[in-house]
Amino acid sequence: MNDTNQIKVWDPLVRIFHWTLASAFFIAYITEDDWLDIHVFAGYTIAVLIAFRLFWGLIGTRHARFSDFVRPPREVLAYLKDMATFHPKRYNGHNPAGGAMVVALLLSLTMTVITGMSVYGAEEMAGPLADLFANAPKFVGDVVEEVHEFFANFTLFLVVFHVVGVVLAGLQHGENLVRSMFNGKKRAE
Repeated sequence: MNDTNQIKVWDPLVRIFHWTLASAFFIAYITEDDWLDIHVFAGYTIAVLIAFRLFWGLIGTRHARFSDFVRPPREVLAYLKDMATFHPKRYNGHNPAGGAMVVALLLSLTMTVITGMSVYGAEEMAGPLADLFANAPKFVGDVVEEVHEFFANFTLFLVVFHVVGVVLAGLQHGENLVRSMFNGKKRAE
């Protein structure tokens, strides 16, 4: 495909955010029990990335803005139905299912970060929430840790579902969506 048939969709900040977030989550996930300092650093990186994405979702470039891709549930369900019948509409930016996945991932990652900071505060007496958990009984830390692990695993489930959706949408539309998240370009209509 030559450059005349492509349009710029994903700005550099969205692409850097995407791959940095994926890397930080992977690092946090695999270091959960063995390398606490790396795990915590990856978690704080995710927190900063989420804050950036919320900001960029409000003022960023066209396809980065939430107003471009957050759709009502009925539109998401209609898109998924069309996808199941192999006739989904093509979108330059996120399709309705992709937009819903962005929201789900951001929410799940936010809960993972908040509960992670809570575990760090309760069990290590460190981090921004340490004072909140200073006099909490041990079981509170145990409960928060279980909730943290649930959201980390749920986020991993969403990531797998996201990758499957990207592959299916790419096949149905005849385009390499992974490449577009590297170079920022998609096929023009």
